[in-house]
Amino acid sequence: MPLDVPLILLGGFALSWFGSAAMRRYALSRAMLDVPNERSSHVVPTPRGGGVAFVFSFLIGLLVFRFCGHADSSLRIAMALGGGIVTLVGFRDDRKSLSIRAKFFWHLLASVIALVALGGWSTLALGVLDVRWGWWGFFVGLPFLIWAINLFNFMDGIDGLAISEAVFLALASALVITMAGGSAFESLLLAAACLGFAFLNWPPAKLFMGDAGSGFLGFVYAVIALDSTAALETTVWPWLILPAVFVIDASYTLLCRFLTGQRWYEAHCSHAYQHAARRFNGHRPVTIATQFVNVCWLLPLACAAQHWPRLGALLTFFAWLPLLYLARYFKAGNCKGNAGDPAFREDQRLAAQATASRSAELRA
Repeated sequence: MPLDVPLILLGGFALSWFGSAAMRRYALSRAMLDVPNERSSHVVPTPRGGGVAFVFSFLIGLLVFRFCGHADSSLRIAMALGGGIVTLVGFRDDRKSLSIRAKFFWHLLASVIALVALGGWSTLALGVLDVRWGWWGFFVGLPFLIWAINLFNFMDGIDGLAISEAVFLALASALVITMAGGSAFESLLLAAACLGFAFLNWPPAKLFMGDAGSGFLGFVYAVIALDSTAALETTVWPWLILPAVFVIDASYTLLCRFLTGQRWYEAHCSHAYQHAARRFNGHRPVTIATQFVNVCWLLPLACAAQHWPRLGALLTFFAWLPLLYLARYFKAGNCKGNAGDPAFREDQRLAAQATASRSAELRA
């Protein structure tokens, strides 16, 4: 590994750490606060928009890497251009809410730019066969990228969950890419930048990433997956196994809300992880448990799928099966147990008492 790489990674971590503290002060001065409501999983007004810090650190790291003499790559161009658009739109939404149509347009544009930079999504390796669909993959890749942008937004509902998932996915991606013989610099840089922000987002969170960060994280992971399946010829299975906690919870919840006639497109707090946080009376146990599942269950299966690609579909099935059970067990998509439930209101009251000191800090 060239000497400049660890220095860039260290710089990305430090810049994200200090930038997160600066963003918290900025959000407080501009009253960019996530105020709790009946759909929230937090009880104290908390500054948001902090995702700009780790996005800025990541993009600066890519730029420094280029100035150190490393050649440009289609992956880094797709990340910088498309990810920059997603972040700017998200930050605008954090300051003043945008309409669903406006966000969809910009997300679509970012996805188109990324796919053009990558040269489309020409190959889908399934282990037993390769689907070489040329530019048809471009039209398949668009909804995949847009879904990924919103995936992290759906799952960024309790302290530390989304950012710890991002760190895990970045490091796990680096491992899979290395196994495939590729360069994992971008994934390692993303992990370093996210880790710098995690100190302020760990429960109890002092700063939320907001749409500026959550959309970027989902977008970048999807871009890495698309690039790897096409350029490195990894199969699709490791990329479906690694984010399985988020994919299953978000998809199962959305499907249940749609089938039961709920307004699935509106904000809610009926994800499995939100029900679990209320049951265990805190965000920290759920966030830690999620990482335990990631490291001890999903990561070994993803590595196995990369090593034995012909077993990828079977390994993905085994990876997803217990998570589907947990989504059902925690009643994902079920609005019962939300604001109208006395037990939920009691959880909110206890949580409010536990965070009274932090509330006083924000008012100061």
